[in-house]
Amino acid sequence: MTHPRFPSLRSMLAMAAVAALAGCAGPRPANEAPSYFLSVQDGRAGLADGVSVVRDAADSLAVVELAGGRLRVVQQLAMPTSLVGPPSSVAIAPGGRLALVSAATRRDPADATKVVPFDLVSVLVLDPAGKTAPRVVATLTTGAGASGISINRAGTLALVANRVEGTVSVLAIEGELVRGVGKLNLGEKSGPAHVAFTPDGRRALVTRDGDNRISVLIVQGQTVKLDPRELYAGLRPYGLDVSPDGAWAAVTNLGAGLGDADTISLIDLRSASPRVVDTVTVGQTPEGIFFSPDGRSMGVTVIDGSNKPQASAFHGTARYRLFSIDSGRLKPVAELAGGQWLQGHAFSSDGSAVLVQDAANRQIRLYRDAGGTLADTGERLQLDAAPAALKLWR
Repeated sequence: MTHPRFPSLRSMLAMAAVAALAGCAGPRPANEAPSYFLSVQDGRAGLADGVSVVRDAADSLAVVELAGGRLRVVQQLAMPTSLVGPPSSVAIAPGGRLALVSAATRRDPADATKVVPFDLVSVLVLDPAGKTAPRVVATLTTGAGASGISINRAGTLALVANRVEGTVSVLAIEGELVRGVGKLNLGEKSGPAHVAFTPDGRRALVTRDGDNRISVLIVQGQTVKLDPRELYAGLRPYGLDVSPDGAWAAVTNLGAGLGDADTISLIDLRSASPRVVDTVTVGQTPEGIFFSPDGRSMGVTVIDGSNKPQASAFHGTARYRLFSIDSGRLKPVAELAGGQWLQGHAFSSDGSAVLVQDAANRQIRLYRDAGGTLADTGERLQLDAAPAALKLWR
């Protein structure tokens, strides 16, 4: 008989096993160098059993710290942003001293219970030392439904996909000065969702969920032209990212949102004529897709019916899925189920951790990627509004 104050050997072994398992998925050592991310939150976006509701929280940008396996907000400011559109509404210039944030929607000035398209891009000055909080120094109007936004690696040019207007705005960057220098018209019903530069800055891709195609843009200085070449990956191409080495682009195909399984596609950028080389099924409504810093893996948030009413035959739990590229094909590596209405996600600089935005529960979830094996650390960062886009800053 075991004394009540002292556990049995079996109990001690069980507790040790539990501790070991927790250590595998749990926080990293406290001496790990911290990483910082920019996360934007939409105060209007909410779900009530699969029905969109307009909440009365404030939009915000937060500087999120990952340190010792823990997440916390170290700085925050109120500023316009939006969950509508792909989770690519934040772009950070090389050097980490400037960021651009788009806002595709806002509250209707005539009726605060409604949401209407917006056309705003905010210019933020950042302090890489982290001593002062980000501050908005200017705003620009680009086009209705200002959504996905990217900055070239030279830090001299930005492109903004204006989803409602059907245009791509060209912005010149000179230090803290950002100004519009052009606009490319893709058509009223084109629905440009996101636009991403190739690493050399000479080309860009635009996903068009309004007319089911992907455009290739030719960039010469501050002049941006439409290449006759168009790509067709799937129904309503939406999220988009280009690998760090410029060899590949990955696209989420949003689908119709009617319960069918949707897809992601891989685009080969290594030739003068890019082409879709692989498409795989991932589940309902793939949202954001981003490469790891080393380009060896690629993550995608899949809503998978988690934004539908519980009574729906298509209701489910969201998933985060990890892929690699093997001989020009997408190879499933790992996945984790959890959360609702997942949006943006971002790898840590070494690729060992992934922050995933859970819009319905207004949380950021912390996952661990250990050599292609995903583990949920259980760490959650609670926010006041729905997180909508996320980028590694420093």
